[in-house]
Amino acid sequence: MKEIRYPENADLRQLLRFSDKDGLIWLGEHRMVLLHSAALSELRKELIESVGAEQARRILTRMGFASGMRDAELARKIRGSGNLVDAFVVGPQLHMLEGCVEVEPVRLDIDAEAGKFHGEFIWRQSWEAEVHVQQFGEVDHPVCWMMIGYASGYTSAFMGRFILYRETECAATGDGHCHIVGKPVEDWPDAHELTPYFEPDSIVGRLLELREEVEAMRQRIACPRSIPNLIGTAAGFRNAYELVTKAADTNVTVLLLGETGVGKERFARALHELSPRKAAPFVAVNCAALPDELIESELFGVERGAFTGAHASRAGKFERADGGTLFLDEVGELPLPAQAKLLRVLQEGEIERLGDERTRKINVRLVAATNVDLQEAVAAGRFRRDLYYRLNVYPVTIPPLRERVSDIPPLVEAMNARFCSLHAKRIAGITDKAMLALKSHHWPGNVRELENVIERGVILAPANGWVEAEHLFVGTVPVPDAHACIDRSGKLGSQAPAGHDLPDAVLDAGLSLEALEQDILQRAVQRAKGNLAAAARMLGMTRPQLNYRLKKQSARGGESAAAGC
Repeated sequence: MKEIRYPENADLRQLLRFSDKDGLIWLGEHRMVLLHSAALSELRKELIESVGAEQARRILTRMGFASGMRDAELARKIRGSGNLVDAFVVGPQLHMLEGCVEVEPVRLDIDAEAGKFHGEFIWRQSWEAEVHVQQFGEVDHPVCWMMIGYASGYTSAFMGRFILYRETECAATGDGHCHIVGKPVEDWPDAHELTPYFEPDSIVGRLLELREEVEAMRQRIACPRSIPNLIGTAAGFRNAYELVTKAADTNVTVLLLGETGVGKERFARALHELSPRKAAPFVAVNCAALPDELIESELFGVERGAFTGAHASRAGKFERADGGTLFLDEVGELPLPAQAKLLRVLQEGEIERLGDERTRKINVRLVAATNVDLQEAVAAGRFRRDLYYRLNVYPVTIPPLRERVSDIPPLVEAMNARFCSLHAKRIAGITDKAMLALKSHHWPGNVRELENVIERGVILAPANGWVEAEHLFVGTVPVPDAHACIDRSGKLGSQAPAGHDLPDAVLDAGLSLEALEQDILQRAVQRAKGNLAAAARMLGMTRPQLNYRLKKQSARGGESAAAGC
């Protein structure tokens, strides 16, 4: 299939004009409004909670449909006389320019005369999927209702017939991106299920019905069982969540698997808090932090005189956790002798202190955790096969943070509140750019690394201010690409960010070195309000050096004036 390439969008950027004097923004002849995505998120939430998801979907779909039809007018006006594909992709390009989504064409078959159409596109960075997940968590159905309405409205107006789009993949369901397919309504066998969302409908009667339904639901709704100190709605996290809740009321040995920093101890504590043992002790042991010669005495206890330095009898971790839960972190690091004793404890429910011949009955719920491949350790002879089978009765895999990106905003919110309290500091929140940087990071250290980054951000951010990307990733913030900005005429133009590719920007502007120096010197003097010493400090030079350059420029100006006489 022929690759679809977007034409240069300079013709579209020129349509967008800002007029700060009268507070108007124009896209061609259409007035536009800049809104915070957070405000749209609140509107969406209010609609869903007040009139229900179905009615909210209808309203938002029709809003998007109307917007798409307006943009189709621009497409015909701007590129109507050219290539048909170039004219059509005005819609995707405008959708990106308007900040809604990144659109990647996959397939585009258009026959305007025959009325045939088939379009497939990948959506990335969908604002609608993002805000829905922030408000409601990951869901099991597509949620880009307004954007689907836009695509359908735009293509229907462009083609002169109803083209229906549906979302076959959605980032809000845990997919990596959204995927949409559009074709004539009659080509969809289930079109009757989708077309009602595009039709006008009075919501007054529906609101009256909903009032009774809401009152009835209030009587039935019970607070769901929640896991303390665990935050997340991503599919992998929910799966681990459900496994833990099912195991909580039993005595099964649980094996927590996952990378370093995913929160295995938090899951172990949550399992304990949800179990009938919650009133008894929770004892945590990091097996990797104990020297081999002390592991057995720490776990199983020691009798006086068992070895040099054992001046008193001492209970081990198993006895201290009697009646409760013992969490063995990094269990794969246990030496083989300790593994043999651990297996006996699991099988017989009794321990033997080091240097003692008596056995002691214990009642302990064991939760083990590891970030190593125990099967590989068994094959290498580093871990007992029988112990592995005994521990692997009920494995729970905790996903890494990079696989639950949708959980980052609520995690950040909770961490921000905690560290603000810890450091007695008030922070307004996290900027959108900072949140995007957090979502784009690979997180090799998982939730533990995120905690460190957020704490650093809270400390570095100004009081009552916002945590910015530079506060989070000190010295490692990736340089942003060239972005659209407003020039002096009020039009959108391409500009490189400050400090990046400045030489290219100067050369592209066609400025001479002499003119550039003159502009910089004059700007520094203006900012310093005529104070030459302050202007010199801005420029990193002494006042005599600045004075010399200004006089030199003045002399050049005089020569130019004389030459023109």
